[in-house]
Order: sequence, then C-alpha cells, then structure tokens
Amino acid sequence: MISVTIEQRIVVKFHVKLGKTATETYNLLKEMYGHECLSRARVFEWFKRFQDGREDVEDDSRPGRPSTSKTDDNNQTIGNLVRSDRRLSIRAIGETVGIDKECVRQILHNNFNMKKVCAKMVPKILTFEQQEARKNLCTDTLNAIENDSNLLESALNEICIKRSNI
Repeated sequence: MISVTIEQRIVVKFHVKLGKTATETYNLLKEMYGHECLSRARVFEWFKRFQDGREDVEDDSRPGRPSTSKTDDNNQTIGNLVRSDRRLSIRAIGETVGIDKECVRQILHNNFNMKKVCAKMVPKILTFEQQEARKNLCTDTLNAIENDSNLLESALNEICIKRSNI
C-alpha cells in the first residue's frame, strides 16, 4: 500500500508528462485530497524535480548514522539487567550497555512494557505468573488468618516488642 504522499507525487509526475502547470496540478491535488494535500511549496518542488528529469517518486536517502541502539542484543541485555536489579537507573543501564538513555527508556517502555515507579522499574501489566503468585500469596495469608484468628494481633505485638527493645 502506497502512502498518500507518494500517491500525490505520482499524480504530479503524471501532470508534468501531460504538460500541465504546477498551479493547475496543485489546485487539482487540493480539490482531490483536501486537508491531506501536499503543501503548495512541496507540489512546486516536486513539479520542478520531475521537469528536470527525475523519475523516482520516493524520498532521497538521507545522510546520517542508522539507528543501531535498538538491536535484539541490546534489548536482551537491557531486559537481563532490569530483571537482575530493578533499582538500576536508566542512565546506569545506558552506560552499562553503551547506548543513549532515551533509547534505553524507549526499549523499556515499548519492548518490556515497563515504567519507572519510585526509582524502580516495574511492569505496567502483571504477567500471568505474577498474577498467579500474588493470588497464591493472598490466599495463603487469608487461610493463615482463618486458622489463627490472633495471628495479626500476635504479629503486631511482636513488632511493638522489637521496637521497644531498640
């Protein structure tokens, strides 16, 4: 599926070959695409390019370094680091892995569905295993309380005794 921008460039190229003017082309595009229409400057720019013999409707390749931070290896390394110590800061993880802290944040947010809460990386949504573990812990606690109605009182008394000895 081609984008609306590429589609419009194809129309501009077609109008150049038909001998239409840039203004006519822009007006037709505006009528056809409405608010999604290329700007007047872009239509005139592409019109000139096609008049000068350009055939390709795709964007030119841009200079610059490709993104190498969001690789599978980095994702796995970051995941292992966070699982081993969830109190690591994003900056510390970035320094350890050797990538920018914003890339680390994006990887944690997008790939691991995590966010920073009180200086600790936590999953936004619990996994099935985590939900099951919480359910089991709560069930065990409720069963212990049902079996020993004085459990909470004795635990509270024990805490108070320890504090008074300090």
